[in-house]
Amino acid sequence: MIDTSATFAATTRITSATRALLTCGVVAGPLFVVVALLQAFTRDGFDLKRHPFSMLSLGDIGWIQIANFVIVGLLFVACAVGMRRVLHPGRGATWGPLLIGAFGVSQIFGGIFLADPGLGFPPGAPEGPPASVSVTGIVHGLAFAVGMSSLVAAFFVLARRFAVAGDRVWSRYSVASGVLFVLLSGIGVPGGDFRIVAVAIVIGWAWASLTAARIRAGPLGAS
Repeated sequence: MIDTSATFAATTRITSATRALLTCGVVAGPLFVVVALLQAFTRDGFDLKRHPFSMLSLGDIGWIQIANFVIVGLLFVACAVGMRRVLHPGRGATWGPLLIGAFGVSQIFGGIFLADPGLGFPPGAPEGPPASVSVTGIVHGLAFAVGMSSLVAAFFVLARRFAVAGDRVWSRYSVASGVLFVLLSGIGVPGGDFRIVAVAIVIGWAWASLTAARIRAGPLGAS
């Protein structure tokens, strides 16, 4: 005889665990943005126009931003596991979670491997760009590139999943967020105005967290 009570209990535990994993993603985006912006407006010598958020990892209290990167990265990796559980099987069930997971891992690497001092930050650093790029600076840059590429791909992979599931509103929101993210990043980074990049980050990280909340709410078709 099948122990239905035990089966139900196991199912409940799995569902609760999956919801907890997705909640990690819900929390991750706002956590990163709030902690980064609070520092951007309070750290001595930091200029949001000239300096990217990653430079907040430098200096005496750089550990705050390092922890922000690492914790948020771990939360997005956990979220990716939850997404896989909910989306499987179906379109985007493999690549969607993998891309969110890669996005999370890139933030962990971005926290461990620091950008090089320059542009006058932290106070006492050369006013211009770094005279040379260290190994850690190179790894940090590569992590940034991988993370941003993964996030851009995730916008459109999950937009497709929402579309085939019949959720046109969320599909369009994903596409619009992806387009805005690419446009703003493409303007801000080459132009050296990291206020524009900060807006792109708010849009991207918010989308990732809101998408985790949407998937957690369910149901989502498996087509």
